[in-house]
Amino acid sequence: MSTCNTELMTNHHRPDFSHPLMLISDTLHTWGQRYRSRQELAHLTERDFHDVGSSWSDFANEANKPFWQA
Repeated sequence: MSTCNTELMTNHHRPDFSHPLMLISDTLHTWGQRYRSRQELAHLTERDFHDVGSSWSDFANEANKPFWQA
């Protein structure tokens, strides 16, 4: 049997972004992930795209974005 608790839920997995250095660190991390993902996407072959049921043109816009754009 479960009980209901009226306390606010806290996300303990998200770091505290109130500090400016944490904001900068998170932004740089996000940019790095985007860069790596887009580099991987740009190096996929037509066969890779065929395996997921798409073509290069479906992903070209995403692969060509600069890392700072979402």
